[in-house]
Amino acid sequence: MKECLFLEYPACGTCRKARKWLDEHGVCYADRHIVDDRPTIDELREWGVRGGLPLRKFFNTSGLVYKSMQLKDKLDGMSEAGQLELLASDGKLVKRPLLVGEDFVLVGFKPEEWEKVLQK
Repeated sequence: MKECLFLEYPACGTCRKARKWLDEHGVCYADRHIVDDRPTIDELREWGVRGGLPLRKFFNTSGLVYKSMQLKDKLDGMSEAGQLELLASDGKLVKRPLLVGEDFVLVGFKPEEWEKVLQK
């Protein structure tokens, strides 16, 4: 398997668990700080297509920024371009961790799901 891209926020406990899981399972990955080096609009668009995921899945719905902006009530009325712009504007709005491979995108850390996808 080729190297994956692992986007994380190092202070996030779930991201630390995911990193440990990757290391224990011998998965090769390049690490990227999701806030310091946030995803671009083009990356987010591509990852949505690659993962077959709606943009809504990329939002960190439990994050403080999401809640303070009251996005729960606003996302449905937003265009795809508006959602992409918003996601790319602040790494803390993006659900983490993200694991991006050649033919998959995993959003959030669910060990069973990661194992199923990475054991192909």
